Amino acid sequence: MLTIAGAARLVSDLHLRRERPDLTRRFATFLADTAASNVDTLFILGDLFEYWIGDDDLTDSFNAEVCALLRGTVDRGTRICFMAGNRDFLIGERFATVAGVRLLPETAKVGAGETAILLLHGDTLCTDDLPYQEFRRMVRSAQWQRDFLARPLAERRIEVESLRRRSTQAKQEKPPALMDANPGAIRAALADHDCTRLIHGHTHRPGHERIQLATASAQRWVLSDWDIGRGDALEISPAGDIRRIDLSA
Repeated sequence: MLTIAGAARLVSDLHLRRERPDLTRRFATFLADTAASNVDTLFILGDLFEYWIGDDDLTDSFNAEVCALLRGTVDRGTRICFMAGNRDFLIGERFATVAGVRLLPETAKVGAGETAILLLHGDTLCTDDLPYQEFRRMVRSAQWQRDFLARPLAERRIEVESLRRRSTQAKQEKPPALMDANPGAIRAALADHDCTRLIHGHTHRPGHERIQLATASAQRWVLSDWDIGRGDALEISPAGDIRRIDLSA
């Protein structure tokens, strides 16, 4: 379990991409403020990028720019921990080395104050969306990833663009509730990891709720995605208190 020595911040679902330089500028401003505020650790809970087709694409000018922003923040004294999302799960050790970040497993516990906090990207909680969960199992398999990464970069980029279009269409055809976190899955995750606080992103439905477990009261915090008029971060104090920071623009 990771222990936070000082304050920590968490963000998710920035979906950075070349076509949206405004998001990159907002992220650069946020990183500069995070370092200036002497934040001990920044947690990025997935979907930092709109998509990631492999660490051999690090020479791309946009990817290199984002890596440089991360490395600069680390060099100023803020540790950065990255958890893969459903868009950038192919980020690997080469990216981590260049950007100076620590890669986290898809489930992580953080010691903050007197209680541990469970961190997830959030897509594993959306258990009602069976087609998505089937797709997730496929693309997270070692065989699928080996086959995909063996293809030329240009071919991978075309495939990902096709997947993005199909995903957008599929979302429009699904009831919104189907794509949200399942209450039973939330309770099971908290119980399985012996935590009473959970932070995740993915659903693009920022919020805070109290949950009654079998033996304790728990809390769930959901991070916002970043887009026009949207965006936030959560900050955890050394004592373990959580507050939301509005980063909308």
